[in-house]
This record gives sequence, structure tokens and C-alpha cells, in this order.
Amino acid sequence: MVPVRVLLMVLVVLNLLTSITATTNSNSTPTTSSSSHANAISYPEFQHLNIKEIIAETKSKPTITSQNHQPLETHDNDDDTKSKSTEKKSWKLRLVHRDGISKDNFHDHYRHRFLQRMKRDIIRVTSLIRRLSVGGVSYKVEDFGSEVVSGMEQGSGEYFIRIGVGSPPRSQYVVIDSGSDIVWVQCQPCNQCYHQSDPVFDPAASASYTGVSCNSAVCGRLENGGCHAGRCRYEVQYGDGSYTKGTLALETLTFGQTTIRNVAIGCGHINKGMFVGAAGLLGLGSGSMSFVGQLGGQAGGAFSYCLVSRGTGSSGSLEFGRGAMPVGAAWVPLIRNPQAPSFYYVGLEGLGVGGMQIPISEDVFRLTDTGKGGVVMDTGTAVTRFPTLAYEAFRDAFISQTSNLPRASGVSIFDTCYNLLGFVSVRVPTVSFYFSDGPILTLPARNFLIPVDDVGTFCFAFAPSPSSGPSIIGNIQQEGIQISFDGANGFVGFGPNVC
Repeated sequence: MVPVRVLLMVLVVLNLLTSITATTNSNSTPTTSSSSHANAISYPEFQHLNIKEIIAETKSKPTITSQNHQPLETHDNDDDTKSKSTEKKSWKLRLVHRDGISKDNFHDHYRHRFLQRMKRDIIRVTSLIRRLSVGGVSYKVEDFGSEVVSGMEQGSGEYFIRIGVGSPPRSQYVVIDSGSDIVWVQCQPCNQCYHQSDPVFDPAASASYTGVSCNSAVCGRLENGGCHAGRCRYEVQYGDGSYTKGTLALETLTFGQTTIRNVAIGCGHINKGMFVGAAGLLGLGSGSMSFVGQLGGQAGGAFSYCLVSRGTGSSGSLEFGRGAMPVGAAWVPLIRNPQAPSFYYVGLEGLGVGGMQIPISEDVFRLTDTGKGGVVMDTGTAVTRFPTLAYEAFRDAFISQTSNLPRASGVSIFDTCYNLLGFVSVRVPTVSFYFSDGPILTLPARNFLIPVDDVGTFCFAFAPSPSSGPSIIGNIQQEGIQISFDGANGFVGFGPNVC
């Protein structure tokens, strides 16, 4: 007899694979769909969530990731003719959650880790909304020694990769952040540094380290640059009070057997933050100074990631290159916001519960001509936010279809929670995002009903944001789904693979 747990896992995977639709051609180049949501395939109205298994996961301590593993596998995605052209090459990194590299988390209970995550999330979202709601960012450029506050007010992110910095390469954990551009690591001499898992990078020991002059083109691309003793300086302050200040340099970054030379990075000599052991940050935003922007033709403006699901003990992946673009994904056009060029915006037309679209005006999600509103995808935000009007309609529809489940008091930013202690599994309505041009993404149940403690309290993992602010699709809703960004063609893809 097949175990119940195996059957449930198969049902979840089948549900995800059949819940994503889009029109693509045979070469995986994204195209828009001309079909309407009404003509789309039918979607399941309900799915099952394995409560017993998830509660067991909350009681286990995070697995501390070894620092001796290879940070990257470089491989070729062969086509049918086994061609190994640059077009098909991709670079793949192991992606881990922040809980997996902090030994402190081993001693914390699940509820404490969850509440800390929500506190970080509130700070990040508050700063994102402040930045995106003012119609752009104004920067004050002064001598580097002054206390200049950059508009790059992001949180520190939740996911980490391991790369090599310098020549010879020194292995370092860095945060990935799709909402910012600057690449930086802490550097010696470190006048002020927070604790990190690896030794602080010493540029004097790197044969490939080259300082950037103030009048160089790359220095001119900084949104908040300065000059000191003829050297280009950078400064970034984040929304949680963290900051980094130092020298801009060209350096070699190594990913396993793949070497990328002359990457503009910040060498931080004055740093403060809550980066949980990471040496710095790898900006994956859509600006020219991000790692993706600097790769340019080497990666074709393309990268893909799979965020590891909470509590599974597995690792995700981050992959660069055209070879990372999957066939059969649900492709959604990216929308550019000149007022916030670092962010990835997508068109969202509506939300669905139980296989039915909720009557919400599309204008709620629209990006205005002044750069306000819209829908941002962000790896550093945990919980998806919608404007209050949309959130309340969405939440009420979910509540109306879960009246059979015992309710619990709200927790942190969540106002819709359930006491599911004693349940083996529960039947819940499906939750879907209706994107522009046709694709519909139906989420796995564990991406919208999540545990907030280890005693059976589960909450609807969405929250309201100010009506004038943007919607943000956070990493909880992205977990376990292959997400692909094709910046060159202006699309983001969902699936078709699960992680």
C-alpha cells in the first residue's frame, strides 16, 4: 500500500504542474497569450495541506549548512544535438535560507524565528513602500565621510549563496536581493564590521583587486557615489538601519569553475547590519550596477531561482544564463518603472479563491504613469502584500470557504489564523494569481497557509499595504516554484518545474 504522505506529495506536485498555463514557442522564447482567463483550462477548487507533516517540520531545528561545500556547479544544458554553445551554458549556485547559516537559530524555537522574520519583513516593506510611493529617489552626493542616507532602503534578504571573491578566491556567503543593485562584501581594514561566518575579505591578498577612480564611467553609474583621495566611494543605507560604506573596486568573482572578471563591487570598510553571518550582498535588481546587469551578454540578461521551502532541510538554486530559461513556463511580461528601475514589476489583473476570480478592479494593481502602485516581485520580502481593498476582498473570500476550520487569534501581521492542532490534513480552497495576458498561477497550499508556531497555529500568509503603495509578491509565495527572469526579452516565468 502506498503511504498517505507519498500520495499527498504527488497530489501537491500534480496540482502545481497543472496549475500554470501560458503560450510559449518551441525555443522557450516567451510570447504573450491571446486567450482570456475565461478560455483558460479549469483549475482545481480545493487541495489538501498535510498538517501533521508541517507541524513536525516546525519542531526540528534548522540544518546548519556546511561551509566546505562547493558553492557552484557549472554545467551545460545540452539540447537534442548535444551542442554546447554559449547560448545553452548556465551557472548554477546552491541557495540556502538564512536559518541554515546562523548557529544562533539552532537554539531558537520556531515561533521566535518566525516572529523575528516578521519584524524584518515589516521594516523592509515599510522602506520599500516609502521609496516606491514618493515617485522616485533623490540622492544627496557629498564627500564620503558624511552621513549620507541612500534611497536604497531595503532589508537584508532571506536567502544566501556562496561565492569566491578575489584571486585566489576566498569563499564568502552573500545575501541575494532582487530589489537592489550594488554588489558588496566587507573588507579589511575593517574599521567597523558586523560578525560574519567567514574571514573578512582582504583586498591586499587579492591579485585581481583594482580600485576605481572617481572619474571612471563605472563610478558615474553609482546612484550615490562620492570621492576620497581620488578613489570612488559608495554608501548604502538599508531600511532596517544596516549600512555599508567603502571603496568601489573591480574584482574577480568565482562560482565553482566559472570565473567572472572585472565585476564592480563595493569593498565595505564601515558596515553595520543584521546579515546573519553573510559577508555582503549580491544585488540582482534590473539596474546596470546589479550583478545581472554587469554580466550583460555573458548571461543574456537571464537568471532563474528556486527558493527552498521552509523546514524541508533541502537547498534551493540560483542559475545564470540563457540555459536556465525553461520550456513550458508561464511567461508574464515585465513592466518597467522609470521611477524605480531596480525593481521587477509584473502585471496582475486579479486574485482567485476556490477556482473563481474575486471581483476586484484591475486598477488596484495598476502601475500609474507617475510610478506609483503596481506589483513588485521581491526575494527579500517574505509575505505578499496587497492594497487594503484587494486584501480584504481576498481574505474574506478565503474565510468564507474555510468556515469548517477552527479559528485562532491573529499573530503578528496576520489577522486570519486557524487552530489546526490534531488534524492530519485539511482541505483548503486553492489560491490563484491572475496575471496580465492570460497566465494563472495557482499556489501550493503550503505557500499561503503557513505555521506560525509549533503547536498547530496556521495563518493566511498575506497582509494589507497602504492603498497608494505597491503590491509585493514575497518569497513565501514563491517558494518551491521555479522563477525565471528573462530581462533581455522582458518576461518573468513561473514553473514548469517544482523545486
